[in-house]
Amino acid sequence: MRVTEKRIVVVTGASRGIGYEAALALGRAGWHVVAVARTQGGLEELDDAIRDAGGSASLVPLDLADPARIDELGAALNQRFGRVDALLGNAGLLGGGLAPVGHIDPKKWDQTFAINVTANYRLIRSLDPLLRQSEAGRCLFVSSAAAWKGAPFWGLYAASKAALNALALAYAEEVRNFGIAVNLLNPGPLRTRMRAQAMPGEDPDTLATPADLAPHIVSILEATDGRSGALYDFPALSWKKLQPPQ
Repeated sequence: MRVTEKRIVVVTGASRGIGYEAALALGRAGWHVVAVARTQGGLEELDDAIRDAGGSASLVPLDLADPARIDELGAALNQRFGRVDALLGNAGLLGGGLAPVGHIDPKKWDQTFAINVTANYRLIRSLDPLLRQSEAGRCLFVSSAAAWKGAPFWGLYAASKAALNALALAYAEEVRNFGIAVNLLNPGPLRTRMRAQAMPGEDPDTLATPADLAPHIVSILEATDGRSGALYDFPALSWKKLQPPQ
């Protein structure tokens, strides 16, 4: 099968963790993966793994804090494929160590919102015309239960994920009539570098892995049930509505 005949998925933060395992699982499932990350070496390892599994990938070394490069990504994908079938907005920052709100470093605040919120807005802005060219466009943004739990010391990360939730839900309603489904994902505690940074005393062997989550991401992006504007809670293996009842 030629690349242009495959479904095209853009995966951010694809060089490790959830992004890496999701990209690999999508490649195995027959998607062409546009893998986006800052780390060239991690992208090359992913490319090898996808090709070994019989899949295909395009590597995009890209700092998502650079909005002009995100615009260039949309233009390049339009020129090569003419469409995008799915976006997995996975890349994110914890914002350094956990801290009381009054002690959050302003620079860390700006950096975290630049990746967790602004980059996803710029991706939507850049890829929206291409998602509309898909027969069934799909977006999935990685959120966190921190966004609604109100846990102490998680203020920066929680605020950024709450903002991402609001952005994704608004976009879901805007494109509902265009056949584009937009949903959120709460991965829960997983054996990742970010989790180890946040909870250094935790035994990683007690946690599920990104590889455990990856098949669920594939299923969500391949779903034909039209579900949109909802959150998949991986720890509970169930869907939740974040919007209040009408």
